[in-house]
Amino acid sequence: MAGGRRAAGLALGWGCCLLLCCAAAGKLEVSMPAVVEVESGGTARIECNFYIPGNGSYTYINWSYIDRNNRVRLCHIAGSEILEENVDYKGRLSVGEDNTLSISRVTMQDARTFVCQVGAGSHGVGENRTELRVYKVPEAPEIVANPAGISVQSSDIPQIAHCVSKNGFPPPNITWHKNGEQLQPEEKMVKIPATLTRESSGLYTVSSTLFAHVTREDRNSLYHCTVHYWLRGQRHAMESRRINVTVFYPAEHVKLQVMPSSALVKEGDDVKLVCEADGNPAPVFSFYKRGLEDSWQDLSSLADTNSGVLNLHDVKKSSSGLYRCQTLDLDDMRQLEKDVELVVNYIEGVHVKMEPSSPLQEGDSVRLSCDAHSPVALDYQWRDEKGRKVGEGNQLFLSNLTFETSSNFSCKVIAPSVPGLEQSKQVAVAVHGKPRIVAISSPLYVQQDEVVNLTCKAIAFPRPSVHWNVNGTAHEYIENQHIASNLTVRVNHDLLRAGAMCRVSNALGISEKHIQLLDQKTPESKGVIIVAIIVCILVVAVLGSVIYFLHKKGKIPCGRAGKQDITKPEARKDKIVVEVKSDKLSEEAGLLQGANGEKRPAADQSEKYIDLRK
Repeated sequence: MAGGRRAAGLALGWGCCLLLCCAAAGKLEVSMPAVVEVESGGTARIECNFYIPGNGSYTYINWSYIDRNNRVRLCHIAGSEILEENVDYKGRLSVGEDNTLSISRVTMQDARTFVCQVGAGSHGVGENRTELRVYKVPEAPEIVANPAGISVQSSDIPQIAHCVSKNGFPPPNITWHKNGEQLQPEEKMVKIPATLTRESSGLYTVSSTLFAHVTREDRNSLYHCTVHYWLRGQRHAMESRRINVTVFYPAEHVKLQVMPSSALVKEGDDVKLVCEADGNPAPVFSFYKRGLEDSWQDLSSLADTNSGVLNLHDVKKSSSGLYRCQTLDLDDMRQLEKDVELVVNYIEGVHVKMEPSSPLQEGDSVRLSCDAHSPVALDYQWRDEKGRKVGEGNQLFLSNLTFETSSNFSCKVIAPSVPGLEQSKQVAVAVHGKPRIVAISSPLYVQQDEVVNLTCKAIAFPRPSVHWNVNGTAHEYIENQHIASNLTVRVNHDLLRAGAMCRVSNALGISEKHIQLLDQKTPESKGVIIVAIIVCILVVAVLGSVIYFLHKKGKIPCGRAGKQDITKPEARKDKIVVEVKSDKLSEEAGLLQGANGEKRPAADQSEKYIDLRK
């Protein structure tokens, strides 16, 4: 744009000079810009300035263009009349008041030289010309990588990618870049051929292909192309997207590792041996295990030879050993190999020793010792039959043994450095002795003809048997190392008199205990007696309270002699009279003490009536 303006300015400057010179010489002159640039589809404006001596006027103006050295008229202007004479530009031409020619919807075919001719009668004819240049911004470049990939061992220069930019004018050109740096053609290393095609529309399509040798490091390289074009006298550029090409190269190193780490592998684990090579594509993998006399067992049938993974399921101690991964590059038949040692950690030979080992009696002591073998350090824990921890270390000392002492102990062997690696061994600590009865349902209150349960519980080893001296239905069960027997029986006169005998025996002795049965009255008689006692107590309490109240009010004299009748003979039904009689004079005398604490004579207290109407 600036270049166009500078060109136009220069043209106008020269035109002004020419006009001044002409004015000095008295001659008609026409000035026009040398070049006018316009984008395809836009409107081109071509100025025509002229000078006529003596401020004269023009007779006509003819606009035309040059086609193959021939002049083709566009329009003829005479006065205010404009006559178009070219059908190719019909509807696209216009001339302004300043005689500027405007061409709309410019195409590539409009890139021509236009001539403005001015006639001024006696002053003669003058003309000048302008070159109309049409430009079109090309489309963004499209880049396509070589889909087959490139080998670093290729003898020929391989194709990296192809780049195309369409519909540009004037013809653009393409450059190539790797990791941001522009590439230049280099003999036997880099070639960049390009082609330029003119389309029917007059626009140009430019394409370019990059050929270059690659190395292993180019597997991460990024390539792109750039299209360059001119616009209004200035150079512009437009870049494509970045692409990465597939580079093939042989493996130089191979790595073999155990997953999870070999130090943490234990018997029963699933283990993966992963083989990796730094070649592309990955080579073919083979797996082997060293056997006796340095022979190698082929394990490839158990592996995924494409991904390089050997799966070992439920490994054993025998799975330990030296493993080998071998790679074969099919391009150059080159072999690489790597070895790794697999160590399967284990615990074996867990053994528990008891001293003394002879039968144990209640009150004895015993020492338990635990031992095991493993390639790693071991810890020992002791637990009882309920899983409770009772000791640490490879020895456990138990003293003052009883029947209640847990009969089963376990030695738990743990490898702290290998999580989950542990084993256990149980040992039975049996305390021998004759039975000991620990609980019995005696005494037991029963009633005649009642069905009752008699219970007898004992402990012993070997396991004892329980017998009863009476007939009934017996049921035995084990409860916390104890043997218990429930005997269901109906109470009769003989059972109530003699009771029952529980007898517990094993090979080491016999223990027995007697169950005493006591008779108890029926619940009904008990209830009557209890109610009668409660009523008597309540009556005596009420009587004492009333007498004390009357004494305080002076209704009862403190004298000792004479029987006091404090009732009225005509007691009506709505009056409440309480009669208290006593068969035991001493007890009655104690209840009817006077206010001064003296006892009244029994003869005076044998019969009293108290009027409770007030």
